Amino acid sequence: MPNVRLQRAWASLLGLAIGDALGSQFFVPANRGHLAARSLPPAPWQWTDDTEMACSIYLTLAVHNTIDQDVLADSFARRHDFDRGYGPATNRMLRLVREGGDWRALAAGLFDGSGSWGNGAAMRVAPLGAFFAADPAEAADQAALSAAVTHAHSEAVAGAVAVAVAAAYAAGDPLPPGRFIDRILGHVPPGKVHDGIREARHLLTVSNPETAAHFLGNGSTVAAHDTVPFALWAAAHHRSDFRRAIWTTAAAGGDVDTTCAIVGGIVAAALRPDQLPSAWRRATEPLPDWIPEHL
Repeated sequence: MPNVRLQRAWASLLGLAIGDALGSQFFVPANRGHLAARSLPPAPWQWTDDTEMACSIYLTLAVHNTIDQDVLADSFARRHDFDRGYGPATNRMLRLVREGGDWRALAAGLFDGSGSWGNGAAMRVAPLGAFFAADPAEAADQAALSAAVTHAHSEAVAGAVAVAVAAAYAAGDPLPPGRFIDRILGHVPPGKVHDGIREARHLLTVSNPETAAHFLGNGSTVAAHDTVPFALWAAAHHRSDFRRAIWTTAAAGGDVDTTCAIVGGIVAAALRPDQLPSAWRRATEPLPDWIPEHL
């Protein structure tokens, strides 16, 4: 009997990896003309820490059917590849976890004890939302658990909750953009992320991504509240068109690999793997061999 939850999560993971890998190509100066022309840059496209960490979330769910925080922290630390573009604080934290450090104390101690409010918890979580698509409230709870392993700040947790819930709703019956955002807002606690998503709701009449990003942010500060609202705006506009969703997201610049990973993971939650652009899948670096599709 096929595991429908795992199939949805796998499709979301593939979409996340494609968005991440394609988005990362636009940091290369020679490829920026491809973005302006909406033409594909040369393959292969290498994915970043966004995908590597999302693979650990997928694997944890595939084996345990829930987020076991200790298992997830161990997977993050053991699979950590310094060359995948992790931020300095995360690099140091995962190294210390490998050396026996307590992830709870390390995550809480970041940034003078405030914890990180970066977009790292949001960038990796869409497959979790797809996995729990039948229960968005559970997706929100599990996303919060997954976020806390590295991001103790409430805004980072809120960003992860928003993306997971978005993927959960995207995998269900189609909703008009406004209702889609409204459903997400119902799960996001008050704060900067919530306020940004509410602003994204108001900006749904805007079609230009640069204009939307001017008001919502595009991840340039690598903060959850500067990243997630714009990503949800893009996903809400183009949930039925993976290609258009990714090109629209990339056009705003900023932390392009992360915004495209978030949007790719959300939109792909409603698709089968064979519905993702085949040329884009071939150009994207294969997922690591420790992350089998079926377990």
